[in-house]
Amino acid sequence: MPPARPGPAPHVIALDGDSGCISEARAAARRFLVEARDEYHLAVPEAMVENAQLVVSELVTNVVKYAPGAGLLELRIDGTGLRIQVGDSGPAQPLVHAADPHRIGQHGLEIVALLADTLTVRSTGPGKQVIATLALPAHTS
Repeated sequence: MPPARPGPAPHVIALDGDSGCISEARAAARRFLVEARDEYHLAVPEAMVENAQLVVSELVTNVVKYAPGAGLLELRIDGTGLRIQVGDSGPAQPLVHAADPHRIGQHGLEIVALLADTLTVRSTGPGKQVIATLALPAHTS
């Protein structure tokens, strides 16, 4: 495993379960990655920022729609990638549905699975954690 790159400290955001927390989480992801790029000189192209915002948006939307109560979003640069972890108290494990252009809704994890390099779901007792990683491009000077 390659050594961890120096980067911003992990950023943890409490999600209150209200729909407003979705846009707050998207903005936090943008700020986190812009800080990684501008202050830590990591190779973070704008396309990655946009993909990360979409992944965060879809995962946090699932918390708002399907989990009772609050949740937690953690953003961290881990090894060679961005780790997006969303935890909630909902017991139901999310499923990535097969592509179906006729299905209305429930495409969120399908989108996340397409954009992320890895997608993992872990049970945490009464709830779960959904973890998506997006690889950072090789650093170029």
